[in-house]
Amino acid sequence: MDFGDILAKWDEQQKNAVKKQKESGKNQVSHKKANAPDAEEKARAQQKKGFDFVAEREKKINPQELWLRRYGTVDKDALMEQEEERTKYADRSELVRMRPEARIDLHGLKRDEAWERLEAFVTECEMRRLKKILIVHGKGIHSNGSDPVLGEMVRKFIESDKRLGTSGHPDASGGGKGATWVILKNNLFR
Repeated sequence: MDFGDILAKWDEQQKNAVKKQKESGKNQVSHKKANAPDAEEKARAQQKKGFDFVAEREKKINPQELWLRRYGTVDKDALMEQEEERTKYADRSELVRMRPEARIDLHGLKRDEAWERLEAFVTECEMRRLKKILIVHGKGIHSNGSDPVLGEMVRKFIESDKRLGTSGHPDASGGGKGATWVILKNNLFR
């Protein structure tokens, strides 16, 4: 048997195999991956979803738009303003020069009444996020005895309340020794 005979025999076997497949109704072996959808299944899936994968793949996106979608935008001006506001009051002299944002007058009150009103006033100012308040207590000219009652009570209140920080007396036009300004600690860095 020579090489030509071998090739002829092989061709005949191939033809017989094709005839058997056609007669049995089986398709030839596919080279696609197992469970991979064929063209018809892909088309049905696209119609079902209403999404064109090919068009989406071919769609060009501006690189700048892609970057913005991925990382977003930052308002640097707003961040700077917040930082300035936060650090503005870090300098003590700025706080001392600042005008009080709220005031309470304790004239004519007894020690216990004044204490209760001060607690309520400081709580309200803290909720309103005020930074500096003024407490008017008077100089004690009309007090019985030698020491002013309310001035001493206000000093003790400021020392005992952890929400209150630095304090001092304004100039004569703001009340002098008859008033005390106080910085609220918790609201400085909000």
